[in-house]
Amino acid sequence: MSISRRTALLTGLSAVAATAGCRSPEPAAPSWQQAAATGDAVAPIAPAGAAPTAPAATTAAPRAVPADVAQALAPPYVARVRTVLTKYLKPTTDNPKHPGYAGAVALVLVDGKTTLHTAVGHALRYKAGPVELPAAKRVAMRTDSIFDLASITKVYTALLVLQLADQGKIDLDAPLAGYLPEFTGTGKGAITIAQLLAHTSALPVGAKVTGLANNTARWKAVMTTPLVSGGVPGTTFRYSSVGLMVLGRLVEKLTGKTLDKAVRDAITTPLGLKDTGFKPLTWVGDKQRLVATDARSSRGLLRGTVHDDVANNLGGVAGHAGIFATAKDVAVIGQLMLDGGTYNGKRLLSAAILKKALTNVNKGKKAIDLERPNRTADHGLGVEMNQSWFMGKLASPTSFGHTGFAGTSLLVVPAKKMVVVLLTNRAHPNWSWSNPDTHRVAVHNAVNG
Repeated sequence: MSISRRTALLTGLSAVAATAGCRSPEPAAPSWQQAAATGDAVAPIAPAGAAPTAPAATTAAPRAVPADVAQALAPPYVARVRTVLTKYLKPTTDNPKHPGYAGAVALVLVDGKTTLHTAVGHALRYKAGPVELPAAKRVAMRTDSIFDLASITKVYTALLVLQLADQGKIDLDAPLAGYLPEFTGTGKGAITIAQLLAHTSALPVGAKVTGLANNTARWKAVMTTPLVSGGVPGTTFRYSSVGLMVLGRLVEKLTGKTLDKAVRDAITTPLGLKDTGFKPLTWVGDKQRLVATDARSSRGLLRGTVHDDVANNLGGVAGHAGIFATAKDVAVIGQLMLDGGTYNGKRLLSAAILKKALTNVNKGKKAIDLERPNRTADHGLGVEMNQSWFMGKLASPTSFGHTGFAGTSLLVVPAKKMVVVLLTNRAHPNWSWSNPDTHRVAVHNAVNG
């Protein structure tokens, strides 16, 4: 029996036992109440060829666009996306036993303008067990709800690494061990930073950090994680969270800051992202904005605590998982990359380094992914490329993005000047209840038309 990626990521040494323990009893006769879309926000798009309207020289509040006018001006995919989002709040033919998620937020930018921003369902629907909460105790999803981004964190870590390359502090094609001598193990000496970003390092999915005495021991275990059996660095795509964990340590060493502070100083503060960061319980004022993930009995209700077990064991800050954010803030990251490394006049990355990062560096290489056998090796330096398994009909040779286990995704489609963010809490109350790729493809196909 093969152990899945999720088992390896979540459990480390005790993988099989923990997997067996996650199948909690289901609440008796649940009532799948369908929640209406809430908090819709759509920016009207001017007709093609229309001259831009100069802002009025007044301090008066802008006049609201009548609902019927806004609806008429909205792109046709707005209604389709809302229909798809609402559909998965209940069991469906492709997921007949459970809802796809408790709630979701979707946001679409086209040429930097918001054309869709909507929320459905609940940020909190279950308590540990899982047991469905009575309606009065549930918390509705909001467009400014804050999600555990899970592996979308890897994009932020990659951006920090690319910044270091821009600054001449690292060579992407140089072995990581030259910068981090503690990165040791048979066959690991030649693994380059670029291979770690492209997931061709031959490192496994997860690291074994459970049962160790302290964070020093846990990080040593990460840094000395052996290659997969028979793995040859540089030859095969194998998704690896370990690779981004060690790159997070590289960032910390070369910046002299912990990773959370490096993200704050080099990304979120320059971009004005006030709703993005690690360990949100320390900085989110309105805790009702926090979206719940798990509600199994093994760890209890998770809300504002990172879902990924390895990241949690490492203190909540790691290069592969742990960042929380709103859809609006995530979209800014997509727009930054779409616009060649600048946002609102601020340059965070050179156009040259970003062009290199958004090029498929794995052409002709084999891909191994037991959970997605049709997956290709196509990947840039820190982002997935041309992956129809989550991009759906928006996949193309230049499309790029990333997914997160908790039910999140970021997709950028340069040909359409488009950024699509889909954030769901499909792991609430139990990550085994649904396949998030189904929802991602459905939403992206609805946007495509």
